[in-house]
Amino acid sequence: MLKGYLEITRPVNSVVAGFAVLLGIIIAKGTIPLDSLILIPAVAAITAAGNVVNDYYDREIDAINRPERPIPSGKISSKCALIYSFVLFLIGILLCTGLNMLCFAIALFNSLLLFLYALKLKSLPLIGNIAVSYLGASIFLFGGAFFGTAGLLDNTVVFVITFFAMLARELLKDAEDIKGDQAGGAKTLPMYIGVKKTGIISLILVFFGVIVSLMPCLRFWGLYYLAFILIADIVILYAGVLGFMADNSEALKKSGATSILKKGMFLALLIFLISAVLFG
Repeated sequence: MLKGYLEITRPVNSVVAGFAVLLGIIIAKGTIPLDSLILIPAVAAITAAGNVVNDYYDREIDAINRPERPIPSGKISSKCALIYSFVLFLIGILLCTGLNMLCFAIALFNSLLLFLYALKLKSLPLIGNIAVSYLGASIFLFGGAFFGTAGLLDNTVVFVITFFAMLARELLKDAEDIKGDQAGGAKTLPMYIGVKKTGIISLILVFFGVIVSLMPCLRFWGLYYLAFILIADIVILYAGVLGFMADNSEALKKSGATSILKKGMFLALLIFLISAVLFG
């Protein structure tokens, strides 16, 4: 029974999300104050809650496609899963009540968005993609918010870059999976506009992300940052061009655009982290 309660939270993903908030803290401050570590369990709890409530609303589909998951396998009842998700959401939000209003507001908003995503948004073309991209990128805002408005602003650039890159990748992944999604009854943007137009939109998104990535060198990080971020930008743009050139799902998969884009994102985040420690 206890195994089911742990398994449904996707513990590895939740813990990784919790520790990812440290990147936002470092970008804002250059170091990690001990009192900021409270954000790790807060983010982990909210992420876990999102995973649980997502499984709750997917329980009928999972009964067919993933019968080994906790709810369809009987390890945890659907009613208990829903209650469990609300308890985890509450824990994450309460951990932020002793901080500042920015952290509390982000924790509350993200919790509501995760619930709405599981309930309705993930079935809406583009809207679901935007929600996922925001939630992934907002971890940096969360870390910066610990230091107030100034910290939030320090993380705005990395938030925007991550958001645009994630949204481009989400759309390209949907374009890759058109046949499977059609068979499963899902509705995605590429189904309506096609792979080619999806590639165009994704290229525009990564282009905007690249432009934004150059902003810190003008403000405070200088030429060293510029030299290294351009390497990551080239990788990200290359992925965007590969997606743009693909005419169909099969060609898009063979291009490896989504994998290359993911690597470019991680490289850009690494450069931000190093720059924050050295020059922040």
